[in-house]
Amino acid sequence: MSRPYPRIRIRAENGYLLIREGLTLTFYIRRSHQDISQHIARSLETYLRAVGQTALGLYADKEGDWQFLDEVGWSLIRQEFNARRSAYIHLTDASSTETRYKFLYQGRRMDAPFLKSEPGATSAVSFWLPTEYLEEQGPERVRDLALELASRLPFCTGNVGLAFNCDTSLVGVSQEIHKRWFRHPGMDVPDTSWVSLHIGTQVRGPSWLTFLGQPVLGELGGAAGLRAQLHHPETTVQELEGDRAVVILGPIPEAGDTEQGHDLPAYRELARVLEPWLYHEPQLHTSAPMEDVRRWERRFLD
Repeated sequence: MSRPYPRIRIRAENGYLLIREGLTLTFYIRRSHQDISQHIARSLETYLRAVGQTALGLYADKEGDWQFLDEVGWSLIRQEFNARRSAYIHLTDASSTETRYKFLYQGRRMDAPFLKSEPGATSAVSFWLPTEYLEEQGPERVRDLALELASRLPFCTGNVGLAFNCDTSLVGVSQEIHKRWFRHPGMDVPDTSWVSLHIGTQVRGPSWLTFLGQPVLGELGGAAGLRAQLHHPETTVQELEGDRAVVILGPIPEAGDTEQGHDLPAYRELARVLEPWLYHEPQLHTSAPMEDVRRWERRFLD
């Protein structure tokens, strides 16, 4: 199949792959960990069935150090899912040269006292796929996986699409992304833990698959009302159980390329419809000037 996205392979001096193009499947859930933990656990099982049980080989322990995901490790992960108040589960593949697969779950206690100053806090779960998975399995398989994951999760919103898969906390990574993010507007920058602390019921922005739950979908007039506002021939709106829907922007995720005039008109149309509900950074926490952050947030609108 054709590849409407760039190959990005940026390595550290020791050879480790700092940034690669990939896919993220992320869902924001405005419920406490205790209410959704088993939904999340089942979504992890669904993900592992799709990518293989050995795709994830490391977990971050309480101190943030990486440990092998052996029988003892899985036992600890199950304990974390069963924790009463909150949970943080971070799993990756065991490669010493790159991260292709990742599972990240931030399960918050919505009534926690320290969240009184963060009214937009949510729980969130994110899954990574390498673009090689898309190319080998096909976009239909990725779409079906996303829909299966979504069916198990009581999300408010969700996004599935291309991204600069990386750890933005590493020195120099954000600067490398900033050289490319305006050129490829269809590629997101994963930052699940931070965004989930502020997004509330807002929408991260248009992506290949944009999942909409309540209250946003209701305010748009439901799936029918949303469908009536979208006219691009490759855009479809699919209704989901529980008064939810997914907007599908074409048969395959696209990165766009503003230097070549590929500005993703279907994404721009959806952004205009969703503009009142789009997420905006509450404060600067990246190395980019706030002016550039705001410009990137409006990349499909201006």
